[in-house]
Amino acid sequence: MAFIECRRLTRTYSRGDMKITPLSELHLDVEAGSFLALMGPSGSGKTTLLNLIAGIDRASAGSLKVDGVELTDMNRSQLARWRGTTVGYIFQLYNLVPVLTAYENVELPLLMQKLSRRARHERVARALELAGIADRSSHFPRQLSGGQEQRVAIARAIVTDPPLLVADEPTGDLDAESAATIMQLLQQLNRELGRTIVMVTHDPASAAQAGLTLHLEKGRLQTSKAEA
Repeated sequence: MAFIECRRLTRTYSRGDMKITPLSELHLDVEAGSFLALMGPSGSGKTTLLNLIAGIDRASAGSLKVDGVELTDMNRSQLARWRGTTVGYIFQLYNLVPVLTAYENVELPLLMQKLSRRARHERVARALELAGIADRSSHFPRQLSGGQEQRVAIARAIVTDPPLLVADEPTGDLDAESAATIMQLLQQLNRELGRTIVMVTHDPASAAQAGLTLHLEKGRLQTSKAEA
């Protein structure tokens, strides 16, 4: 069984009198430990698919399993609990809390778990170290560069030790040098720690770092290719 399994996955919603279907009867298998890049024009369904896989949005029809768990059977409360242990989300604009330090931002997901203060500290320290940002742990977001903020965001995404990482344009707000550094970090998390990664990107250079690239057009998969 694939780690991520989509069968006739469809997402439809209404906007006024219009019926919009950003994703239509999509079939997809993603093996555990894969690094998948999703590409396509704006409105092609990339972020919709990412949010369904992450349990942030709910499908209108079809089946979506992640690690054997059928997400379409869950209500929003169940999905929230599932996300807390299974998924780390990396955003384009980092979504850091400006009044919290890097350390405190990374610690946030752990506050929902029954952990001792010492256990939280150990996990935060490890995540910051893995993300290469431990030396900035006491800094506030305004004191960090864009690349450093994204490293903090990645540390926050991995602090709960989730098997799945989803990334929505993780290099979209960065210069080329910072983007390359972030992609190297994602590759490390995938290859050395075995994290399954699904990434939405418009950047061919970033997509080339993934093991597999899939293209969406009007809610349907078009082509795929394996990278060397």
